[in-house]
This record gives sequence, structure tokens and C-alpha cells, in this order.
Amino acid sequence: MVQSKATSVAQYLQELPNDRREAIAAIRKVILGSIDAGIEEIMSYGMISYHVSLRIYPDGYHCDPKMPLPYVSLASQQNHMAIYMMCLYMDQDDAAWFAKAWKATGKKLDMGKSCVRFKKLEDVPLEVLAEAIRRMPSTRYIATYEANLLGSGKDRKAASASRAAAKKTSAKTAAVKVVAKKAAKK
Repeated sequence: MVQSKATSVAQYLQELPNDRREAIAAIRKVILGSIDAGIEEIMSYGMISYHVSLRIYPDGYHCDPKMPLPYVSLASQQNHMAIYMMCLYMDQDDAAWFAKAWKATGKKLDMGKSCVRFKKLEDVPLEVLAEAIRRMPSTRYIATYEANLLGSGKDRKAASASRAAAKKTSAKTAAVKVVAKKAAKK
């Protein structure tokens, strides 16, 4: 499986072979037990995803402000399974802590910027995963995310202006549709 078309977590899990279903379900349980109330579970980009709720952070994800801010994702890929730890991606100290803690368990860490790849559940030190998530509650994650956006030159005001323009365009489109409906009724 590369990108699932599942619309629910239950459907996603059902599509997986037994060994992968057990591994993904066990890691999902750790994630759900470690996130705070500001994080919600959804299906996104064909994966089980955890995002900062739009009710908590209405600005959304800067790449697509209609989408909630990504936090962690969990997927079964063609040659491996993966945990996408966006919550570590923006904090070098937490990423360094995570790598050190993982390696201290004696387990091999196969990690890119945020993607932790593994073949079987036994490859993942679940207590390290849980602690990494607890170390980055949603409030801290939002602050880290915004600091990184500003530090990278992606100004939040520009993003807000872009969202405002999109809303304005959407409102104009809706108004045109209403006028067209009224004209059609006459």
C-alpha cells in the first residue's frame, strides 16, 4: 500500500495485512495515549494523521490553510511502515533527544527529517515514541511552528492575507450563485 483511499481509520486498518495491522494499531494506541486534547485523529493524505484541531489553531497549515496543522502521521508504505514526526521536524533539540533515546534502546533508527521507517513493531521503542509526543504538547507545537515560519521568512501576515483573499473570493462566488439562482427562479 502506498496511499490509501480509506476514508476512516477503521477502513485503513482493515485494508492492511495482519502483521502490519497489528503494528500500526499498536503504534496508534501509543499515539492516542500520548497526545493532548488539542490534537485530533483524522485520515489525511492517505494515512492515519494527527493534527492540531482547527478549533485550537484556526490558521491551519501554511501550505493549505484549510487543512489542520499536521503533527504526526502513521502509514503503511510499500517497503516499510512509517511514523511521520512533524512534531520533531521543527525542534532540533527534541529531534536530537529522540535519536539519542531511540538508539539507547539498542534499536536501529532509520529516520529522515521527520520520517521514522520500520519493518516490524519490535523495531520501535514505544516508550520513546510516547515520550517524544508528550514532550511536544499542542501549545508548544504551535509556538514552535510559528517561530519556524517566521524564522524561515514565511510571514504569518502574508499567509493571513492570502487566506483572507481566498475567503473573499469564495464569498463572491457564493454571492454570484445566489444571484444566479434568484434570476433562474424568475
